[in-house]
Amino acid sequence: MGKLRPKPSKSSQYITPEGAAELKREVDYLWRVKRPDVTQAVAAAAAQGDRSENAEYIYGKRQLAEIDRRVRFLRKRLDGMRIVAEPPANTGKIYFGAWFEVRDERGLTTRHRVVGPDESGAALEYLSMDAPLARAVMGRSVRDEVVVSTPGGDRRFEITSISYVEKKARYLTGPITGGK
Repeated sequence: MGKLRPKPSKSSQYITPEGAAELKREVDYLWRVKRPDVTQAVAAAAAQGDRSENAEYIYGKRQLAEIDRRVRFLRKRLDGMRIVAEPPANTGKIYFGAWFEVRDERGLTTRHRVVGPDESGAALEYLSMDAPLARAVMGRSVRDEVVVSTPGGDRRFEITSISYVEKKARYLTGPITGGK
């Protein structure tokens, strides 16, 4: 039997200017800081002699491979990205980059921003445009109700506000790792 794997689902190619800058910072950090440090550690480990049983050397080589793989991935993603910097003509509806609030059937209000999948983990409020809630609210207006299918059953939300004005997000620490 062959090693055929299903093609990974193609994620959206949109990103905010902040998200693109963060990905570029990650590439720069990996290439200019992390990789030289690991390369130096590998060279020092190699100088100790027998490489076949040198755990520091083997681990360092694996780290270099991971760094190179991540840099290649990020550069390829950045090459194909469309940076969306301007709000849409109709700011009364939710589109990419919009901040919006929804209230669920229990009365709990949450705030989100529709962003690309590469930046959805960067801040607590960021929601990938490929996520079910984001897909449900796209093109909708204030007071519209949406239904989102979840493993626990359908959930209803009412859109209570929409804004394209930059608000402070609660950023998570560490580099963006992508995902939906």
